[in-house]
Amino acid sequence: MGQDPILLIIRTIGELYAFIVVLRFLLQLAKVDFYNPISQAVARLTSIPLAPLQRVIPRAGSVDLSALVLAYGVKLLTLFLLLLVAGQSLPITSLLLFALAGLLNTLLTIAFWAVIGAVIISWIAPNNYHPAPQLLLQLTEPLFALARKVIPPIGGLDLSPILIFLAIQIMQSQVSRLVM
Repeated sequence: MGQDPILLIIRTIGELYAFIVVLRFLLQLAKVDFYNPISQAVARLTSIPLAPLQRVIPRAGSVDLSALVLAYGVKLLTLFLLLLVAGQSLPITSLLLFALAGLLNTLLTIAFWAVIGAVIISWIAPNNYHPAPQLLLQLTEPLFALARKVIPPIGGLDLSPILIFLAIQIMQSQVSRLVM
C-alpha cells in the first residue's frame, strides 16, 4: 500500500518550511553575514510570518526567539494536519510534545549536516568565496570554537567535529527517548 500523496505533500511542505525557519534562527544565532545571498533568501522567505511574532515575543539578549516559536508552530500545524488527513488523533499534550521533539530534531539535524559540510569544504576548497561554503563555515564556527575549548587542535589536527557529532548523537537519542 502506497503513501497517501496528500500526506506526502503536507509533510514535505511543513518540514521544508520548518527547516527554513530553524535555519533563520541558527543564522541569527551564529551571526552569519546578513548580506550573503542565501541569508537574504532565508530572511525573505520567513519575514512575513515572523513580523507579527517579533512584535509580541521579546528578544532574549541578542537572540530572536520568534523564529523558534514560528518553527514550533509550523511543526505543530504540520503534525495536526497529518493526523487530520489520516483520520487519527492524539491528546493535545502528546501533540505538543511530538512537535517539540520534531523541532529539536530539526535543530540537531541541521547542525549535523552543517558540520559535515564544513568539514568537507575545509578539505576540498578551504578558501572558497562562494556564498554557500561561506555560510556553512560561518554557521558552524561557533560550534567548532566551543568544541575546541574542550579538545584543542592536536598537531594541526582539529578533532572538534568528532566531539560535535558525538554530542549531537547523544542529544538526538535523548530526544527520541523522551518521546517514547
